Amino acid sequence: MIAPPTGVKVVLCTQPVDFRKGHDGLAAVVQEALRRDPFCGDIFVFRSRRLDRVKILAWDGSGLCLFYKRLETGRFTWPPVRDGVVTVSPVQMAMLLEGLDWSRVRQRPVKTPKAAC
Repeated sequence: MIAPPTGVKVVLCTQPVDFRKGHDGLAAVVQEALRRDPFCGDIFVFRSRRLDRVKILAWDGSGLCLFYKRLETGRFTWPPVRDGVVTVSPVQMAMLLEGLDWSRVRQRPVKTPKAAC
């Protein structure tokens, strides 16, 4: 799996898209439906109606990259379907792409140390 760089925003499109769309079609969805800039360096993740496929659109500085993944069994865990977008961390995106239920994972609270050892 290709890991996104630290600090990059990952934007999930909550509505399913037509999976016949390619680079330009998905960039148009980002501009028109999501009201975002597809060339800003953010990663945009799109889902199919059946939730067994995702497409990822990213600008790497010299061109648009399009990644596609299909699960052989099961479905991707996706946020509830509603209008708009959801921003997730790169770690949450990695769990989503592995087919894990990332919505059930909680971060443990960590106390800040008082002094260095």
